[in-house]
Amino acid sequence: MTSVLRLDDVSLHRGTTHILTHVSWSVDEGEHWVLLGSNGAGKTTISRIAAARLFPSSGAVDVLGERMGRVDIAELHPRIGLCSSALAGQVLGGESVLSVVLSASYGRIGVWHEEYDDPDIERARALLEALGAGELVGRAWATLSSGERKRVEIARALMPDPELLILDEPASGLDVAGREQLLAALTEILSAPGSPSMVLVTHHLEEIPVGFTHALALRGGAVVAAGPLNDVLTASVMSTTFGLPLEITRDRGRYAARGASAAPSGRHLA
Repeated sequence: MTSVLRLDDVSLHRGTTHILTHVSWSVDEGEHWVLLGSNGAGKTTISRIAAARLFPSSGAVDVLGERMGRVDIAELHPRIGLCSSALAGQVLGGESVLSVVLSASYGRIGVWHEEYDDPDIERARALLEALGAGELVGRAWATLSSGERKRVEIARALMPDPELLILDEPASGLDVAGREQLLAALTEILSAPGSPSMVLVTHHLEEIPVGFTHALALRGGAVVAAGPLNDVLTASVMSTTFGLPLEITRDRGRYAARGASAAPSGRHLA
């Protein structure tokens, strides 16, 4: 199976602070991974490295068959779809939804002097429709709700027909209805023929869409476990990952976590 992403003994530090420590991880073509861990675990840092937006302090990174440090990053970026709050924060408030999505074709944020063909415009509109945001096409970015922005951001990430799609906390800040609508749209994308390999960053098991295949659990910048979803989303692994005794449940392909029930003596169950 072809590898689309590979981190080999990757570490990242800023001064004396170690953000990632000896992380090795690979994503094969057709796999859909979720990155789990508490705040400061290193999830977003790994997603930025995977998106070729950040270089590690040591170790080797291969993205879509190209070794970082030996490839023109500007040529690599259009092959990677990225949805992140940092990227969304760069959008000007007056920019139209259509231009926010279209401009991803050139790796830009917002339309400047580029020319777009009718097929580009049709694709942007179709992606917005697929994500339940078709009616937003003429709206200004500043007028959108959090949930509406998330759907537009994902449409933008999909616009270049990426080989690797990276979603950094796409459900963050959404209410229950907005979250469920978004997860349903992601499940539909996952099930479509030719869907890209995907990496999703989240703190919450409840935000994992149906159709994800693997999980990487992180704590303190190091790997706790990596592998098929059912092997990683266990009470033992998740309790270690989050530093709290947890119970994990699964219902119709969706997962949930809650604090382990207390024993009669008041002590947490193992």
